[in-house]
Order: sequence, then C-alpha cells, then structure tokens
Amino acid sequence: MGGDLKDRQLKEDYVVGFREKICYGLGDTACNVVYGLCSTLLTFFYTDYVGVSALLVGMIFLITRVFDGVSDIIMGFITDRTKSKYGKARPWILWMAVPYAVTFVLLFLIPPNASTAVQAVYIFVTYNLVNTVVYTALNLPYSTMASLITRDQKSRTSTQAWRIFCGPMGKMAVTVSTLPLVKMFGDTQKSWIIVSFIYAVIALILLLICFFNIEERVVIEAAKDKKVSVKENLKALFSNQYWAICLGLWGVMVMMSTVSGTITTYYCKYILGNQDLYSPIYAAELIAQSIVVLIIPHFVMRFGKRNLTLAGILLVIVAQLAWMSNPMNVAMAMISAVLRGVGVAPLWACVFPMIADCAEFGQWKTHVRQDGMIFSAASVGSKLGGGLASAGIGLLMDSVGYDGLAAVQNADALAMIKGICMYAPIVFSVIIVVLCLLYKLDKLYPAIIAELKERDVKGIL
Repeated sequence: MGGDLKDRQLKEDYVVGFREKICYGLGDTACNVVYGLCSTLLTFFYTDYVGVSALLVGMIFLITRVFDGVSDIIMGFITDRTKSKYGKARPWILWMAVPYAVTFVLLFLIPPNASTAVQAVYIFVTYNLVNTVVYTALNLPYSTMASLITRDQKSRTSTQAWRIFCGPMGKMAVTVSTLPLVKMFGDTQKSWIIVSFIYAVIALILLLICFFNIEERVVIEAAKDKKVSVKENLKALFSNQYWAICLGLWGVMVMMSTVSGTITTYYCKYILGNQDLYSPIYAAELIAQSIVVLIIPHFVMRFGKRNLTLAGILLVIVAQLAWMSNPMNVAMAMISAVLRGVGVAPLWACVFPMIADCAEFGQWKTHVRQDGMIFSAASVGSKLGGGLASAGIGLLMDSVGYDGLAAVQNADALAMIKGICMYAPIVFSVIIVVLCLLYKLDKLYPAIIAELKERDVKGIL
C-alpha cells in the first residue's frame, strides 16, 4: 500500500516531457480554429458577406453565451463523474473530435438570400450547436487536463505555456490566413465554406494527435468513491475566493482579446483604409505573445504568476497609450501590437495554471475535489466575456448607424470604431490589475500541496 501511494505521488509530480507538452498544446491549436474565427472574423463574415446586421449578430452571440455558461456548469459535473479507461477528462477529446469539425463548417452554410428571421434562427442554432454543445464538451475537459497531467507547479506552468504558445498559432492561422484565402477562392460566401472545411480537417487531425499522446496522472483515491451533491459542489465552489478571481481574470482577458480582434478588422478597413493591414498587425501581436509565453515558466518560481501577470498588463496600458499618440501611423500600430503581445503573454501563460492551483486550494479548504467544476465554472467567465464583448460591439456600432454593406461609413460610426479600438484595452487592463492585486495564492501554494500530500497518506480529502 505504501509503495503504491509513493508510486502514485511520483506520477502526480511527474515532470511532463517535451513531446507531451507539444501534443497537449496542439489540442489548443485545434480549439482555437473555432475560437479564433468566432472571436474575430465571424461577425465580419455575417455583416460584410451575408448582410446580417451587426446588432442582430451581437444579440444572438450574447444570448448564446447565457446557454453556453449553463452548459459549462453541466459539463463540469459530467467531467468529474466520467469514468473510462482513459480517465475522466481525456476521453472527451476523442469523443468530440469529429462533431467539432462537422459543426464548425455548418457556421458558414447560412442561407444567403433567406429572410432575416430565417438567418437569425440559423445563426442561433448553429452557433449554439458549435459553442454551447460541442465546443464545451471538448474544450472544458481539455482545459481540465491542466490539473490532471501533473501536480508539479513548474511543470504545470510549463505545460500550459506550451498550450498557450500552440493555441494562438491556431488563432493566428485562421485570423491571418482567412481573408487572403477567402480572396484566393473567389471572395464569396462559398470561399468561406471552402476555407472552413480545410480548417476543420486540420483541427480533427490535431485533436487526435493530442488525445493519443497525453495522460491523466493526478488521481485522488479518496475522491473516487465520494459522492458529492450538486449543493455541496456549489457551496465548495463559491467558498473558493481564488476561483472567483480567476473567473474574472479569464473573462476580462477574453473580452479584451475579442474586442481587439474584432474591432481591429473594422479599424484597418475604415480608419487606416486598408483591410489587408489587419493580418500583419494581428500576427505581430500573436507572434510576440507566443514567444514570450514560452519564456514565462522560467520566471514563475522566482516572481510568481500574479506578479508576472501584473507587470505585463501595465505594459499593455503603455502600449495602448503609445498607439493613441499617433493612431493613423501604421508603424506605431505594429509597435503597439508587439508590445501588447508581450504584455498579455504572462496572463495567457499563467491563467490556466492559476485555475488549476484553485482546484488544489478548493480541496484543501473544503475537502471537495472538483477539477472539472473549477474549470467549467471559471470558463463561464470567458464565455460571458466573449459574448458581452461581441454583443457590445454590435450594439455600439448599430447605435451609430454602421452598415456592413456600405462602402463608406458615417462620421459617428468611424468615431465609434476608433474609440473602441483605442480605449477598450485600457479599461479591461485596469480591471485585470485590480483582480491581480486580490490574488495571493502563489505564496500559499507550497504549504497547501504539502498538507494535501499528508492527507493522501491518510486517505482523506
């Protein structure tokens, strides 16, 4: 018994190998094919290629996020109760790979000449199918793997850093390549369908690579047979103050990313006068972010995840102020994009390890282990954040008479596009700074893990 326990703890503290880190990261590359397009160019596709109003798209996205948030909670319960030879989270990557690819293509098959009501229903149904059902059942368990691959803090951060390096690669691939590919295939709705099919096949392959090359190692024996009611789960969740902070961090992070990714398209087209500038500007930010993400784990043990995140967000504010000083200068836009990428990198690299640490904190505080629940409930923040961001842009642009099919926009619409692009990142950054100042788990974590391991020996949670 003692030998088995020792072997299990060694497995839980396993330093994840480079190959597994890469394969795990490729799963997020696949996930970001949908996330990347939905959070950046999907609104642009609906407004400028199909002719759907920005207000209608924004409202559908917002309503969908409500359903999406509920499905996250449900999926969290399901994940924690899943039992298979592959574990409780890992098998969902396999089960959802094909549905993920198929439903993604459906987004772009909207009837172009149908009535507004028919188009609204189609967008609502397919967007919910993709996000509320399939993406949730895939991405939530995938994210939960952050706390199940290893308990070693440095290795956990490094593994997640590779995830955040590979994830933006998927997002960058679709955001940078989509518009040129669409033009190459004829610059029509059919072109979007062809491109989405290519992306779907690539994503399917990457998900299978991920599934077959990762492993669940953190298995809490005392939690296997313990039945925890919904009420107990929710009570434990809402007593975890660091989960609440991470929910806010993830939500605001996604809001900032969604707003920047969406509004920059319009900014390049109508303010800078060249839609094609979007790809290099967005690529500059994502490349800088991806490179710095890989460096962050080397400094985590010395400075802490909170402090690195805080320093990075302050740089985002500086970068945005620099762009505001010369908003029509393309070179300044590129420089600002690079600095923003460097600044947001620590947050992207650290937020998922921070959420995984919340699972350990929650078990320590409440004697309830809820990996799936912690990640699912935290992801509600990201889903609502993305929905609110998309809906907010739609509402604001519709309020000033934006017309996606018009070659020239009115002065109020142009002012709104410029205002959102310049000021929104600063507002979001200030909120993140406040949340970071409230997060103090980095200092508590070593003592918490030591006590949890003592409990493991005694067979208690």
